[in-house]
Amino acid sequence: QVHLVESGGGLVQPGGSLRLSCAASGMIFSLPVMSWYRQAPGKERELVASVSNSGTTNVADSVKGRFTISRGNAKNTIDLQMNSLKPEDTADYYCYARIGASSWWGQGTQVTVSS
Repeated sequence: QVHLVESGGGLVQPGGSLRLSCAASGMIFSLPVMSWYRQAPGKERELVASVSNSGTTNVADSVKGRFTISRGNAKNTIDLQMNSLKPEDTADYYCYARIGASSWWGQGTQVTVSS
């Protein structure tokens, strides 16, 4: 059973930074793609960024230039560096991974951007 565990959320002022981390346990293979999604109150879950095991990244236009996704040093870990945060970035952030027909979600970590 694969488990994804996120960490690093919290409260930050507009213009500030946060770094989210996600670690996947229970998978002996390298997950080909790992992603971050977010869901704001009353809105649908949306893709924020994804990274392949070769380092290829895909970042949503709404966060491009502010957020950076990367693979961690440990296998099946990813980080999301979030800079120049805006109130509209407030959401629950979820780690997601898929291999073949199987997929998994983390429990989510809350990010609140407010003065």
